Amino acid sequence: MMGELLRSSVALFVVVDPLGNIPILIELTKHMEKKDREKVFDKAILVGSSLLLLFAFAGHQILILFGVSLHSFMIAGGLLFIILALQILVSGGERLLVRTGEVGVFPVGFPLLAGPGAITNTMLSINSYGQAVGTLSVLIVMPLSWVILRRLDPLYRFLGKSGSDVVARVMAVFLTAIAVEYIATGLRGYVA
Repeated sequence: MMGELLRSSVALFVVVDPLGNIPILIELTKHMEKKDREKVFDKAILVGSSLLLLFAFAGHQILILFGVSLHSFMIAGGLLFIILALQILVSGGERLLVRTGEVGVFPVGFPLLAGPGAITNTMLSINSYGQAVGTLSVLIVMPLSWVILRRLDPLYRFLGKSGSDVVARVMAVFLTAIAVEYIATGLRGYVA
């Protein structure tokens, strides 16, 4: 189980990508006091964790409701991962974001931390490794992401813009490899 938990957690961490999102998070919160920024990140982690846990426990029922098979969801998720990875590789993680009054909910909580890729990853982890592993992965990755967000300023000073971009691009390569695995598994499911 430890190997499965490690694989599931690493895959989710790569998709959530708190390190690669550092430049975006700095930009979104640069005019905030430290206390306000911490509140934004607390809310973002709460929203993101809640969303991932919802899909961890009810994701299959949601698929049934919409008449979508898990194999289709795997292929769609893999394609989304590839698009996301290409976007990160091409633009260095910079995305067009609409600024709203509640930055912690949108866009930080969703879709930056718990977007379609993280939801797909959580559901696929549960299908591949079981409910306990998929849920534990969320309960490991989201608090780890919270620690990273709370250390945003020192991390950004340490990595700099170039370092953050390098981390984001390396994570994008891993994300592409994970995407290929999801698509291959989904296609094998259809063939079987």
